[in-house]
Amino acid sequence: MATAVKVQSATQRAAWKALETHSEQVRNVSLRSMFSGDPQRAARFSIEAAGLFLDYSKNRITSETRDLLLQLAQESGLRERIDAMFHGDKINITEKRAVLHVALRAPKGEAIFVDGKDVVPDVHAVLDKMSAFSARIRSGDWKGHTGKRIRNVVNIGIGGSDLGPVMAYEALKFYSDRSLVFRFVSNVDGTDFAEAVIDLDPSETLFIVSSKTFTTLETMTNAHSARDWSLAGLKGDETAVAKHFVAVSTNAAEVTKFGIDTANMFGFWDWVGGRYSMDSAIGLSTMLAIGPENFRSLLDGFHQMDEHFRTAPFESNLPVILGLLTVWYTNFFDAQTMAVLPYEQYLKRFPAYLQQLTMESNGKHVTLEGERVNYDTGPIYWGEPGTNGQHSFYQLIHQGTRLIPCDFIGFEKSLNPLGRHHDMLLANVFAQAEALAFGKTAEQVKAEGTPDWLVPHRVFEGNRPSNVLMAERLTPEVLGKLVALYEHSVFTQGTIWQIDSFDQWGVELGKVLAQHIIGEIESPTAALQHDPSTNNLIGRYRKLK
Repeated sequence: MATAVKVQSATQRAAWKALETHSEQVRNVSLRSMFSGDPQRAARFSIEAAGLFLDYSKNRITSETRDLLLQLAQESGLRERIDAMFHGDKINITEKRAVLHVALRAPKGEAIFVDGKDVVPDVHAVLDKMSAFSARIRSGDWKGHTGKRIRNVVNIGIGGSDLGPVMAYEALKFYSDRSLVFRFVSNVDGTDFAEAVIDLDPSETLFIVSSKTFTTLETMTNAHSARDWSLAGLKGDETAVAKHFVAVSTNAAEVTKFGIDTANMFGFWDWVGGRYSMDSAIGLSTMLAIGPENFRSLLDGFHQMDEHFRTAPFESNLPVILGLLTVWYTNFFDAQTMAVLPYEQYLKRFPAYLQQLTMESNGKHVTLEGERVNYDTGPIYWGEPGTNGQHSFYQLIHQGTRLIPCDFIGFEKSLNPLGRHHDMLLANVFAQAEALAFGKTAEQVKAEGTPDWLVPHRVFEGNRPSNVLMAERLTPEVLGKLVALYEHSVFTQGTIWQIDSFDQWGVELGKVLAQHIIGEIESPTAALQHDPSTNNLIGRYRKLK
């Protein structure tokens, strides 16, 4: 079995050790003093690239901090690791796979090789097939079994086969064809499917079953329920399946067995991880919603950020800076979580999407060599759109005892201009970042005439770090840039932590155990050989179900 080349432990790198010392020196330095001592700070800690603007000046860093973090990136081999990914090397070592989601958005004419084969032509062949199919659905040329046009599209998937399509649909709803209804089913809880189809007509409904192997338990359970529901509404004619189901899969045998015409099977490759797949055939529902032209614009946005990440110097590289800041707070300030706060209602599912991208990627406790790490990896990502969050959890961020770095995402122009709404929205972005950074002193509170007993309750300590990320407006292209930005930030973090950001063995054990328990639940006389607690729970459910 191949093993990774022995590398120096992250904590033994010169830059890591220097950062440990340096973090103690700056720990109690306030952002107030940093700004008052440097009138050019905002300009020096801002980057504009690939159509995005990042102000990271409200972080608890100095120029020395940045230099040491950049040194850490160099010592960790980040440049070599980036090159290896783009060259198609098998950097997912536990599954012996290349990691080439960047190939999914490479333009025609570029060449990216896996095992000596240029995969870009295959990518575009699938894209062309998706485009042709989308045109038929959107124009009404594709007819269901009874001759009616398709008006409802239900995507059935889970994990990356659901979170990406759901997020993209919500994010780009402004650009979607409103004559089509889109629903998404992922949870094996029957309620998810029942509610998704409760008001739909089977004769006008198309199901996209997204499962690479066509064996994923939750997805195929829902797919068979969808098949039963569809046939019940179409007089049980098995030939109807081919008109109301398509597959995103690579298992032609199982797709055929299900009743789907393999001509309507859209493939992808083992070098595409599930959480990196929304721009592959997994994005078929996205293309149906926004159209092929907008989908290709989305891919172009991804590609622009890919090229920026691949070529820009680290000191002006957006994903690198974001990734290094996450390492800074996770490992040197003991921050356990990161809040992502989009001030754009269309991005309401973006934090949920990032949860899988970040935590499934970097929720690892062993290095590439299989050794137990002695430092934290993979902070918890969470968030909600502003201004909603301001009236719920921002209290904890402002005055709680935990350090919670924040990413604020805003747009200079609204897709739905309405009076003063957008000015008010952006004012809150800037105000929240300012309040977190600089707070409000006891003297300021007293100067407002506040009684002494109330003063401590109204003090804001400040020194709470944040980034402000801005773009002109939310477009398919910009969404692609934002997703790729966080993809490559995650990659940067994983490289520093020396972990495999592209496997996900942690999701396997519970799935395997569940398969055994399903059989035990459905066979009431089966012997139970689990721990006493699990045996008791299974036995109780058997009696009460």
